[in-house]
Amino acid sequence: MSEQDKSNEWDSLWQEYTKSLENWKTVYEQIQKASSDMQEKFNQVWDKATVESSTETMKLFTENWQKSMADAGMNSFKEFTENWQKALTDSNASTFKQFSENWQKTLSSSGLEQMNAYGEMMKKFAETWSSMWPKS
Repeated sequence: MSEQDKSNEWDSLWQEYTKSLENWKTVYEQIQKASSDMQEKFNQVWDKATVESSTETMKLFTENWQKSMADAGMNSFKEFTENWQKALTDSNASTFKQFSENWQKTLSSSGLEQMNAYGEMMKKFAETWSSMWPKS
């Protein structure tokens, strides 16, 4: 292989790499934006629910949500359950908000596995919400 061929091969490989890197960056930015938007909407739903719902309703909702995650094989959320129980004992809107912020931050901050788990958790949130308050 001539030096020119090696140089062309290297240039081609480098161009493929930089294109892949640019694609990755674009997708990453889209994921960040979608995650931020989802968290913002979740917080709005959560705030409304904690203001307009009784502690018993919130407890029932969370039990159903936890059950749906366990049924889906998401048993790795023991800490979520423990923290939720602590939030319930206080039954203060600011405690619920703090709980929500803490677990969202934990789940969305470290890697693809956490991102996938966070997405699954939010999906189960929506499914549980829909089963308790179906659209009319």
